[in-house]
Amino acid sequence: MIDRRKFIERVAAVSALSLVPNIIKSQSSILPLDLNTDNLPLFISTWNHGIEANEAAMQVLVNGGSIVDAVEQGVWIPEADPNNRSVGIGGYPDREGHVTLDASIMGPDGNAGSVCFLENIMHPISVARLVMDSTPHVMLSGDGALQFALENGFKKENLLTPATEKAWKKELIETGYDPKPNWENEPNKYHDTIGLLGVDSAGDIAGACTTSGMGFKMRGRVGDSPIIGAGLFVDNEIGAATATGMGELVMKTVGSFLVVELMRNGRTPQQAVEEAVLRIVNKVPDHKKYQIGFIAVNKQGDTGAYCLQPGFNYALYQNNQNILIDSNSYYK
Repeated sequence: MIDRRKFIERVAAVSALSLVPNIIKSQSSILPLDLNTDNLPLFISTWNHGIEANEAAMQVLVNGGSIVDAVEQGVWIPEADPNNRSVGIGGYPDREGHVTLDASIMGPDGNAGSVCFLENIMHPISVARLVMDSTPHVMLSGDGALQFALENGFKKENLLTPATEKAWKKELIETGYDPKPNWENEPNKYHDTIGLLGVDSAGDIAGACTTSGMGFKMRGRVGDSPIIGAGLFVDNEIGAATATGMGELVMKTVGSFLVVELMRNGRTPQQAVEEAVLRIVNKVPDHKKYQIGFIAVNKQGDTGAYCLQPGFNYALYQNNQNILIDSNSYYK
């Protein structure tokens, strides 16, 4: 059983962190490969909530924590934010009104853990971490994941906030039980997953990915985030990648594994994420309705980001700067 008091203290300490971001535009679609490690450690994460997640993760390293501790505790920030509509408490529910969470984590030793269709636990990333560290399994789901969490000291709580309950009821009035919102007009709505990748000063890599999934989804739907190789993949010899957006497109192309394998075969992180998006364009006929974004990092600390539609941004903490960057996109 985990030490619940220590867990709560760690959450409280990290949640107190904040940072006002500097916002810049990405200047290049291809990042040069630099074989030295002067630009380590670093953290890269999806969307603007990645700024505070990066800051928390870096503080963990400064305080002597491991790179796995850092990515786990970094994503605690959006998981605990009731104003975040796509992660943890306050995330949009499914069309039946239930908030269901997915998360995965990988470390430099190649180990992995994940949970899917988990209800009533604010920090699914820590349940995934416990699956990775203390069981022979990789994934636990649904009631089994909840039972495992409760047996190990996690607190059961209602994740549906008054604001998200109101949004759910409004959605029912406007669209009924349609599980496919109007993606063409709002491709960046409903799915702002937090994926966070980190490389420490020794070049060891870890990643975490956590989400409440597509807003107002069909009951039981699970996206790419808890699927190792789809929403997240880490290979400590090469690098790591994570994804955000319409998870079905990422699962159909095993996107994060593809990015890492492309890096293994000589692509820079930027070239690899661009090729992964192109794979979706070429292989998934209805891709124009949706948004997909990838971020990646290699062992030397070179990064890449690319998306399908305009509107995706990511946070990069490197060389003592934590900045929000607008990603280039396939469609303009």
